[in-house]
Amino acid sequence: MAIVTLTSDIGQQDFLAGAVKGRLLQVDPGFTIIDITHELSPFNYPQAAYVCRNAIRNFPAGTFHLVLVNLFDEKPEHLLLARHNGHFIGCADNGLLTMILEEVPEQVVALALDRQEQKHTLYCTNVFAKAFAAINTGKPLESIGDPAVSINTKNPLRPLLGNNWIEGQIIFIDNFENVIVNITREEFEAQRRGRSFKIVFKRDEMIDRVSETYADVNEGEKLALFNAAGYLEIAINKGNAAGLFGLQGFSEKQQQGQFSNKNLFYQMVRVYFE
Repeated sequence: MAIVTLTSDIGQQDFLAGAVKGRLLQVDPGFTIIDITHELSPFNYPQAAYVCRNAIRNFPAGTFHLVLVNLFDEKPEHLLLARHNGHFIGCADNGLLTMILEEVPEQVVALALDRQEQKHTLYCTNVFAKAFAAINTGKPLESIGDPAVSINTKNPLRPLLGNNWIEGQIIFIDNFENVIVNITREEFEAQRRGRSFKIVFKRDEMIDRVSETYADVNEGEKLALFNAAGYLEIAINKGNAAGLFGLQGFSEKQQQGQFSNKNLFYQMVRVYFE
């Protein structure tokens, strides 16, 4: 029985998330379907890449990952199915694949779309489901699509580096309004080089140590830690950091590293080393 994870930006308000699962099961009733989320912000590639990347790496090799995010950025002529580090990822050819993997996939094919069919989410789900089922029966990836495809690529959102600082963008705000920044522990330590530091955000908020858990500070106090995915997180113990500090996630529709005087929303965090 194949595991199929499902990640999308389609929400839960209507029939579509459930219908996608129904289409998958029509093709193969043996699929074990696991929802990652359907609440990704529309058109937010950095957020989608962060969520998909850190979910995928926790599943066993051989898992199929269906990513229905910004599926119709352009009128699709094909879909992509990639194999990378033992996982299979199906998504639109919109650049998200290389943002998720942070590199070019080991192998990728284009799945053809019937020109006579209406290109909606459920039709695309059918195409992916049939490809997953074919691979699950032992067919090689290159036999079910065009391996000569030239895919669209987007670079993952990287922190900016200086001699004595590193600047990251807010890529995710979780259910507790904890703020996730695109600085990993490895990047932080490589830039730190044993020096003391100050994590600065908004205009004058500052944290000068990394905690292990939220309980390391008193209730209502701010803290920084590295989350389960290894990314820098700014939080308030039993509070909502994003709302209280006026922080919001990075959006490609807004300028990087800028704040809005109108809404007082800040999207970047800078760490200074001394």
